[in-house]
Amino acid sequence: MDDTAEQGPEQDDRTDDAERPSDEERRKRLRDRRVGACRSAERVLSRPGFLGTLRERIALLDRAAEVYDLDEASDMYGGGVVAALEEKVAGLLGKEAAVFFPTGTMAQQVALRCWAARTGNPAVALHALSHPEVHERHALSQVGGLRPVRVTGEPRLPTAAEVRGLDEPFGALMLELPLRDAGFLLPAWEELTEVVEAAREREAVVHFDGARLWESTVHFGRPLTEIADLADSVYVSFYKSLGGYGGAALAGPAELAEEARAWRHRYGGAVFQQFPTALSALIGLAEELPQLPEYVRHARVVAAALREGFAAAGLPWARVHPEVPHTHEFQLWLPYEPDVVARAAIRTAEETGTMLFADAWEPGGPGLARTEVSVRAAGLEWTADDVRAAVAEFTDRLVEEAGRAGGA
Repeated sequence: MDDTAEQGPEQDDRTDDAERPSDEERRKRLRDRRVGACRSAERVLSRPGFLGTLRERIALLDRAAEVYDLDEASDMYGGGVVAALEEKVAGLLGKEAAVFFPTGTMAQQVALRCWAARTGNPAVALHALSHPEVHERHALSQVGGLRPVRVTGEPRLPTAAEVRGLDEPFGALMLELPLRDAGFLLPAWEELTEVVEAAREREAVVHFDGARLWESTVHFGRPLTEIADLADSVYVSFYKSLGGYGGAALAGPAELAEEARAWRHRYGGAVFQQFPTALSALIGLAEELPQLPEYVRHARVVAAALREGFAAAGLPWARVHPEVPHTHEFQLWLPYEPDVVARAAIRTAEETGTMLFADAWEPGGPGLARTEVSVRAAGLEWTADDVRAAVAEFTDRLVEEAGRAGGA
């Protein structure tokens, strides 16, 4: 690893302004160093497959024969293994049909566009923190001609009262389950059913942005089919929780699926061959999906140990959000600048071989840093004592990095 990849503040002071790296270059160096530390760490809570080398990623398909007959003909613009994946997803979600899409962004645009044509209303009620509003460059309006109507901007799911109280009609209500940017939050089952009922009262259809719906069963205490049955259509991702190469599916009524295939073609999503992605998705459904409930339960152990570890370390303030994770992913907030915490996390991994926080640190407000913590297969090996010990190592370095930054 290049030791000059990330310069500390004390090194920056000895560099002429003209020679200092730009903020963008500094962030890139820090990211490269973080990814390298994650890859080389002996212990992590999660080791995302997408950080692997091409050789490691291709090796995922070594297990393809376990999920599909590789002597079958390949897919061409759908069919074959893609059709098998669609049928599998439809069955898992209890829907009449499912359609494969290369991206979730495309799947959701098509779903909501189709519903708008059927309801005659292009307004889509959604949360201000939902994926289309935050991460898709306003694609619903710019590409689909739809009109997003924000139900709420609060860091929680919309309530039934808010849906009933919207002062204009809407054709569809889109619910992101879980709501990632608010902390991977899910409502209580009773709250969810009330929100759906409120949308029905407004004569609107309900669409679930279920990119991570797969891991919601523990929180809701319901099977996937019962959860998905609340919605008219559901989008699911094949890589966010399942570790596939990419891809998504839209599930719903057979007539909607047929119309979605036409729009998929118009949007450029009828890719000639998708067998590597489809096979990786089938592998994820076979291997990762059954383990997700265990990941969720262990994430709760990790979250509690993090709180205990930071309290024992004497940090003035630290927050795990939500306190009891709803999925196997949650947020951690600390009262330091993001770069300070990031350097401490990287140093801990480099010096101890244990990486507690592998994701990026983002600003959470003045003097606050926020990261996302994921617990997957690698994290199941961690006991609560292991987590608390790792917090102590990390906190020692965090205090040192904060001291350096303060004296810069």
